[in-house]
Amino acid sequence: MTKLKLGLIADDKPVKITVELPGPLHRDLAAYAEILERESGHTLSDPTKLIVPMLERFISTDRGFAKAKKMTKATPSSSGSGHL
Repeated sequence: MTKLKLGLIADDKPVKITVELPGPLHRDLAAYAEILERESGHTLSDPTKLIVPMLERFISTDRGFAKAKKMTKATPSSSGSGHL
């Protein structure tokens, strides 16, 4: 059994964006969807539905981003302070 980084795709209210994917990336996305379907037994009608969980997984495992995000939250922003 292949150990994929993604599991079931949650259905959530989306924010619509338009993205153009290079052909090779789209083919890889379709291949990933096929493998995920085979492994999970769930049908995935549209491989592009993988983009969101892939981005979420990427962001959640990026230590540099997590550190920077934590530092941003710890440092108050001067833009909303009301001072000139």
